[in-house]
Amino acid sequence: MSIRIALAQINTTVGDLEGNAARVLGSCRRAREAGADLAVFPELTTTGYPPEDLLFKDHFIGGNLKSLVTIARQVRGITAVVGFVDRGAKGELYNAAAVIADGGVKSVYHKQALPNYSVFDEKRYFSPGKRTGLFSLKGRRFAVNICEDIWVDGGIFKAQSDAGAGIILNISSSPYESGKRAERLKLIARRARETGAVIVYVNLVGGQDELVFDGASLVADERGRFIAAGAQFREDLVLVNIPVNAGVALPKPLEETAEMYEAVLLGTRDYIRKNGFKKVLIGLSGGIDSALVAAIAVDAVGKENVVCISMPTRFNAKATRDDARRLAKNLGVTFHEIPIEPVVGAFLGTLKDYFRGTSSGLAEENLQARIRGNLLMAFSNKFGWLLLTTGNKSEMATGYCTLYGDMSGGYAVIKDIFKTKVYALSEYINARAGKAVIPRSIITRAPSAELKAGQKDQDSLPPYPVLDDLLGLYVEGHCSLDVMGKACGDMKMAKKVVELVDKSEYKRRQAPPGVKISKRAFGKDWRLPLTNRYKAAR
Repeated sequence: MSIRIALAQINTTVGDLEGNAARVLGSCRRAREAGADLAVFPELTTTGYPPEDLLFKDHFIGGNLKSLVTIARQVRGITAVVGFVDRGAKGELYNAAAVIADGGVKSVYHKQALPNYSVFDEKRYFSPGKRTGLFSLKGRRFAVNICEDIWVDGGIFKAQSDAGAGIILNISSSPYESGKRAERLKLIARRARETGAVIVYVNLVGGQDELVFDGASLVADERGRFIAAGAQFREDLVLVNIPVNAGVALPKPLEETAEMYEAVLLGTRDYIRKNGFKKVLIGLSGGIDSALVAAIAVDAVGKENVVCISMPTRFNAKATRDDARRLAKNLGVTFHEIPIEPVVGAFLGTLKDYFRGTSSGLAEENLQARIRGNLLMAFSNKFGWLLLTTGNKSEMATGYCTLYGDMSGGYAVIKDIFKTKVYALSEYINARAGKAVIPRSIITRAPSAELKAGQKDQDSLPPYPVLDDLLGLYVEGHCSLDVMGKACGDMKMAKKVVELVDKSEYKRRQAPPGVKISKRAFGKDWRLPLTNRYKAAR
């Protein structure tokens, strides 16, 4: 007998118990109207993912259980599998999945493999489950497991298959990172062939603080052929009939740069929307980083909700000032130019007696960035706009950024994007638009902080293609100085990069959150001590 399954790839919000329940019920209604017998939802649907230390609040756990009861009472004419937090007899917590039908919860499965690496801290909160997770529907034997369960060789999925499950449902909240989709495809196809079962993988979609969930849900038949797939980076309700006679061609995946753009866009949009902001603010320098952030912001919230402010001094070239104006015009955003040379002069005048006898240097340069940060935060405080910071991963890694200056703000859009990728994304935006939204002069000009006469980034840093390769090895690959030196053929340069990264930890600790797109981003992925005498570049 054929069975119709709906993969409900929804965008939940952490802590929005009522809103998440409404999303579940709306998807169940649409699935039932489409003739589905079963609707499957992502991991921790009721609470949103990851709820982190909200899980220590007993009243939050109670609210999540009440939400599950509310959902269950209204689910009729269809069976649903919904992620929630279950509480044991002794108060222990479980990452759980409820099988709901006919107005009630029919069975519950507890996640067994609790990830405790990278951005995951599930052993901090949850106890591992022991249940098999089997249920029957329309004469078919089903099993349900949760996210990490399917990644562990010889884990619960094998026991479920051995117990006779012909369809295995995996509900997930698997964060996006570059290359992750290809890994999932291989894994799910392999698990299907190993078990001889249909694998239904339902993933969360949406942004949550640093994390982005890309959806891209999948169904593989017993031979490992894909028979259905969900959209990337947007909500979707995927309907699939089992059994089917043949596999289907998967939707063409986004190419690397487009995928990266959609991830950053979704993460930014959801951070703004879910935190209740209407407008965003950007310090527009005329450089490539702020240009990219402004373009992303327009796509995220609309040009009418983006305000850009240029704050030139005598060190800002006419060309960059003109480019800032031209970019703002191209994007259609509100633009203000506030020259800050008089403010800089006032600060330096106040400090001149104390700085007498010293050479002008970083303190004077960074003063300009901090004045800009103060003005931007004044606008943010006055009007309730979210200030988006514009620093990229290359700068965050090496400390080529100013605390309380260009690091000021609430969300760091391109924090996990190396400078070379900033250029690639800018070219992508122009190619997609069929015109130079970001002026060519911004893309081709040598990057500069413009904090002193004739300044160029390359005066202080290696060329960005070389730097980014070295940072990839050290930050994302944990490679030693010897490996880095051999890779670039310049041990002195490699040592300089390692020293820059190591001494800038205190800055990164104070940086705003930003979208994670790599295997190792600065944030939850990166937990180094501030007081630390181990130096890789001795």
